[in-house]
Amino acid sequence: MLFRLVIIVFFLLIVEFYSFQAIKTLIKTKSFLIGYQIISLLLFIFIVYSFSKFDRKVGQTHQSMLTMGIFLIVFVPKMLVAFFMFAEDFFRVITGVSQYFINNSAQNTFLPNRRKFVSTMALGLAAIPFVSLIYGIVEGKYNFKVLKPTLTFSDLPDAFDGLKIIQISDLHSGSFDNAEKIEYAIDLINQQEADLLLFTGDIVNTFATEMTPWIGTFNRIKKFQYGKFSILGNHDYGEYLDWDSAQAKADNFEAIKNTHQEIGFKLLLNEHTFIEKQDQKLAIVGVENWGKHFKKAGDLSLASDGLSKNDFKILMSHDPSHWEYEVQNDEKHFQLTLSGHTHGMQFGIEIPGWIKWSPVQFAYKQWAGLYQNIGRQLYVNRGFGFHAYPGRVGIWPEITVITLKKG
Repeated sequence: MLFRLVIIVFFLLIVEFYSFQAIKTLIKTKSFLIGYQIISLLLFIFIVYSFSKFDRKVGQTHQSMLTMGIFLIVFVPKMLVAFFMFAEDFFRVITGVSQYFINNSAQNTFLPNRRKFVSTMALGLAAIPFVSLIYGIVEGKYNFKVLKPTLTFSDLPDAFDGLKIIQISDLHSGSFDNAEKIEYAIDLINQQEADLLLFTGDIVNTFATEMTPWIGTFNRIKKFQYGKFSILGNHDYGEYLDWDSAQAKADNFEAIKNTHQEIGFKLLLNEHTFIEKQDQKLAIVGVENWGKHFKKAGDLSLASDGLSKNDFKILMSHDPSHWEYEVQNDEKHFQLTLSGHTHGMQFGIEIPGWIKWSPVQFAYKQWAGLYQNIGRQLYVNRGFGFHAYPGRVGIWPEITVITLKKG
C-alpha cells in the first residue's frame, strides 16, 4: 500500500511539474506564479492526506466523494497538459541532439525554448475537462434521461406484443444528496405508461442504512400491472469493506435484501417467476451478481431450472460481462438480458448515430445501450445514481422504457 502511494505521489508530482511549465511559458508575473504554486501545493497536500486517511471500515462517504471530485477536477486537466508538455520535451530533445551532432550547432543551450503555441493549446484543451467535470458535479449527476428503445423478437408470445418495461439500475443510494432531484426522477418513472419495472442491482454503496432515508421516496413508485422485480449488484454484498465481524457483514446483507421488500420490489435470488397474459407466459429470471472482475454468486443454471429453450425469458444480471462469457451462448437461449453496473464510467461522449465513447469500453465490451448476438439481445442501463466521482459528464443517469415487439 505504501509503495503504491509513493508511485502515485511521484506521478502526480511529474504532472504538477509539467503543468507549471505550461503556465510559466505563458505568464511571467512572479506573484501569479507564486500564488499558483501555493494553491497547487495546498490542494496536493489535501488530496494526498484525504486519500491516505480513507477508512475501509467506513467505506465511501460524501467527504471521500468530494475528495475524488476535487482530485479529478484538478488533475485530469493537468494530466492532459502534462501529456502535451512531455511530448514537446521529447521533440525538444530530438531537436537538440540533431542540432548538436548533425548541424554542429554552437547554440548556448542544448534544448530549444518552449513554444507558447504548445502551452496555449494544452491549457485550452485542458479547460474542456475542467469545466465539464465541474458541470458534472453541479448538474450532470441528476440530469436524468428517459430512453425508449424498441426491441423486436420473432418468438415473443403474441400476448406480450407491446409490453413496456421500465429498467432502472445502480441506485447507489448512499451517494444521493438532493431529495428534490430524486423525487423528480421518481415522477419521471411514474409518468411512463409501463407494465413492469425491473431493477438490476446496486441499491446501496455498502450499508443497508444508506437506503433508509429514501424508503418513503421509492415507495412513491406506482404499482405496475405485472409488478416490480429486482436483483443484487456487486456493491450489495459488502465486499469492499473491512467488517468488524463476519456476523456484522451477514446482518448488513440480510438488511439489504429486506430493503427490496420495503420498497415493494420482489428480489429474485438465482430464481425465476412468470408473468401471464391471455394464457401465455413470459419468464422473469434473476441471478445474483456474476462478474468477470467481481463476485460470482450468480447461478444461471439454478435460476433457469425448469425453463426450456422455447420459453421467452427476460434475464436480469447486474454485470454485462455475464452476458459476454455465459449468457449469450447458453443453450437455453435467453432472448433478452438486462444489466447495469458500468455506469458508462459516468464520463464519456455520446452523440446518437455519430459517436459513443467512454474509457470504460476498454474494460467492458458491452457497457451502455443495446447489443445483439444471434437472436439474443442485451441492454446495459447507464445507471440511476453515481459512485466515487460525484457527478456525470456526457453519460447521463438513465431511466429506460423498453417496448417489446413481435417481429
